[in-house]
Amino acid sequence: MAIKLTKNEQKVQKDNLKQFQRYLPTLQLKKQQLQSVIMKENQELEQKEAERAAMVGNLDEWIAVFAENTIFEDSKKLDQLVQPDTVVCTTENIAGVRVPLFEELTFKDISYDVDDYPLWVDTAVIKLREIARLDALVSTMKKRVECLERELRSTSQRVNLFEKVKIPEAKENIRVIGVYLGDQQTAAVVRGKISKKKLTGAGT
Repeated sequence: MAIKLTKNEQKVQKDNLKQFQRYLPTLQLKKQQLQSVIMKENQELEQKEAERAAMVGNLDEWIAVFAENTIFEDSKKLDQLVQPDTVVCTTENIAGVRVPLFEELTFKDISYDVDDYPLWVDTAVIKLREIARLDALVSTMKKRVECLERELRSTSQRVNLFEKVKIPEAKENIRVIGVYLGDQQTAAVVRGKISKKKLTGAGT
């Protein structure tokens, strides 16, 4: 981009450089914060995924009794008894990013006649609700990480723009203008001396 080789433009470029150098540390700090938070979030996500896997694994003892599910009428199968309704979330601010915060998973209020089911169904319903709640929690945590990673990419791009483009560009522009103005000043001094010499010579 062509720049004007003037003192005013030199001031503009110096002001721009100060602004870029003032904002860069803030962006670098935000980048570090986001990287740290994302690492922590991923660790918590892994823990919850492991917790869910363990809970599902613990259902092995129920496999035999779950087989009884096939004898129930369609309207009375277990998946009819455990139906998630609403994922309740709020939002929180992390390193300047609004992210979802899981609160609870509500279920449709489904009543059933205990006489229609074997004794193990009550416990199975509780376990299936716990797994469904963990599913909702894990899904929300993944969305949190996605939001933070998106902001990290944007912040990293800004840091790179300032470090590799804007600051070097402003410094180079200041140098070029400085060299030009210096040359102009030198030329003016030379012209002044020549004129003075001519005037002095003409007066003799």
